[in-house]
Amino acid sequence: MGNTCLDSQNNASSYACKAKYSECRNAEVGSGYHCQCSTGFRGNPYLPHGCQDVDECTEASDDCLKGRSTCSNTTGSYSCYCPKGYEGDGKINGSGCVISSNRKFIISFGVSGSILALVGGTLYLCCTLKKRKLNKLKEHFFSTKRWPVVTATDRQQQIGRYRGSNELTKIFTMEELKDATNNFNDEMVLGEGGEGTVYKGILPDNRTVAIKKSRISNPNQIEHFINERFPYLFMSSFPIYDHLHDQTKSLRLTWKRRLQIAVETGGALAYLHSATHAPIVHRDVKTSNILLDHNRTAKVSDFGASKIIPLDRSQLTTLVMGTLGYLDPQYFHSSQLTEKSDVYSFGVVLVELLTGEKALSFERPEAHRNLAIHFLSSMNEGRLLSIVDSRIIDEANVEQLMGVANIARHCLRLKGEERPTMREVAMELEEINIVEKHQWKTINLSSEETETLLKAKPSSSFRVDGVNRGSMHSGSDILNRISFSLTRGR
Repeated sequence: MGNTCLDSQNNASSYACKAKYSECRNAEVGSGYHCQCSTGFRGNPYLPHGCQDVDECTEASDDCLKGRSTCSNTTGSYSCYCPKGYEGDGKINGSGCVISSNRKFIISFGVSGSILALVGGTLYLCCTLKKRKLNKLKEHFFSTKRWPVVTATDRQQQIGRYRGSNELTKIFTMEELKDATNNFNDEMVLGEGGEGTVYKGILPDNRTVAIKKSRISNPNQIEHFINERFPYLFMSSFPIYDHLHDQTKSLRLTWKRRLQIAVETGGALAYLHSATHAPIVHRDVKTSNILLDHNRTAKVSDFGASKIIPLDRSQLTTLVMGTLGYLDPQYFHSSQLTEKSDVYSFGVVLVELLTGEKALSFERPEAHRNLAIHFLSSMNEGRLLSIVDSRIIDEANVEQLMGVANIARHCLRLKGEERPTMREVAMELEEINIVEKHQWKTINLSSEETETLLKAKPSSSFRVDGVNRGSMHSGSDILNRISFSLTRGR
């Protein structure tokens, strides 16, 4: 054959390497050349179609990573492909297959997220178990002491109807109380008594509360102290009693303000009676235990005498406690405490708001010393106008005066079962207050019409939600027989 590959390639007719995928190689010794198939092909290079492609993948002659990369045959060669999430040439003697940078980020993020989720889940589980343990301790404590556990659901069911004093009951840990009082610092002391010290405390929400710390070591006295153990909103202003009866401390209580106080106090007592798992009877409802906060919202205070009525009982036999003039006569004689005992006391509060007179006063004539008796007598004789506080008579709506007086009259019934519930009373007062807020409903009567209306014989029935509550019994003779040996005030 020709001398060299170059010489032969210039003469196509005599060029011996006929195959498409063939190559010419010069002889290593002497002249001439020979033909061979190109890399990746095999066969006879001297024939036109003599060199055929070799499938390296099928013949396992490839250099791909076994079990890691995938071999793909190409004309004259092959390629190795790494799986998704990996990068490289996929060959044993090449860069191989390594995790891609994106996958590294995803894996790192996933691992970090898993660790965080594990830590978070562990913390949540610990907090949940701790909270559950605390709740069980609370339930055990309250069940043994017959105190209810008030839930957020209970609160939400009432918040739409009764506003003001219905604060959700919360049990504070000792650490929380220490934080609120600067570790019970002496500078936070508000006062001291035989059973403990009262501190001023600041809660995380910036509310100011009064916290009583016990000195009691006798277990038999613990339950009595529990009634005062909870933090109460701290009131820097005076009780309603002072505003009504002490001119030196008086904040002028208009009829509108007095009606609002009645609504807020009634709502608070209704909440205690019906919004918790077991009714809480205050046992000492009076104007000196109704305070005004900085927003002039009425708050019921001093739960030292309060009692829980178990769900399976409608009344509770207990030592008679209360304040003369506000004390339910039926409870006084029978020692049987019911929710209606608070209703009676609240009736006296309503009369006090109407008349501006003290519940019990030895400065009045003997027949008028007891305000409840004096009020009932005046109602029966059509003399309500003569006992209404002169400071509000000109500004008050006559229908509202009569409405509140009628509610008070039914609260003061001798038999507890004939008195309305606090929920019924609160609803009636709320309706009267709504009329007050809509001035276009106000009726302005002449002095003659007013006197005629107030002297008319009052209705002997009390309707709440369409239910007739029955006839009225004054019980003045029995009220007069209540012993005056009880301590005045608490």
